Amino acid sequence: MQHLDIVDISARYGSHQVLRGISLGVDRGQITSLVGPSGSGKSTLLRVLVGLLPPETGHVSFDGQRIDYSNKKNVKAIRDRFAIVFQQYNLFQNMTALDNVTIAPIKIRKRNRAEVIDEAEELLAKVGLKEKMRSYPDQLSGGQQQRVAIARALALKPELLLLDEVTASLDPELVSEVLDSIRQLAAEGMTMIIVSHEMGFVREVSSTVAFMVDGKMVEVGSPADVFENPKEARTREFVNKILQH
Repeated sequence: MQHLDIVDISARYGSHQVLRGISLGVDRGQITSLVGPSGSGKSTLLRVLVGLLPPETGHVSFDGQRIDYSNKKNVKAIRDRFAIVFQQYNLFQNMTALDNVTIAPIKIRKRNRAEVIDEAEELLAKVGLKEKMRSYPDQLSGGQQQRVAIARALALKPELLLLDEVTASLDPELVSEVLDSIRQLAAEGMTMIIVSHEMGFVREVSSTVAFMVDGKMVEVGSPADVFENPKEARTREFVNKILQH
């Protein structure tokens, strides 16, 4: 039984069909990267998984339990097990890095404050921000803010971490520090679905690469399969273009 099983998911924004029969399986501890041109539905799939956009058809199961996205309690329960980090950091500007990481576990999960603070300090140290715990977002670089956002997601102890273009809005010199944090999570066995245009990183860290175009899943395979020996013509076209740059 797969950890996450996505079966024939379709979704739309108004009259615009954004996902068309997407199916994908993710094993525990696996890192699946979603790649493809802009507008192919990669980020939308992550939004469906956390209940921000209800699926029109199909179903998603987690550890064998089907998720009912029409049921608020079901969605809340799955959000307790999933965490998502978006391209924009969305930190609270009036809170320190440490407060940004601790607020949800303390206020929403009602966990012990001292215990949460200890864990948050460890998480911030893990992402290389031990010296920045008391800093406010406007005192941090973009890469540092994104690492706070990753620590904030990890503070919720997710079983599945979704990363949506977390380096897209960063200056090139800041990208590597965020990718290093993700590499460390990968080494520790965190189950992740990553949307990224950083193809070298995708190739390095992924267990599976899923190539999407126009809301459809075109090809799924190992990084070597997809980047070196793609079966589909559309995948070959994409790979050839990115290899030229």
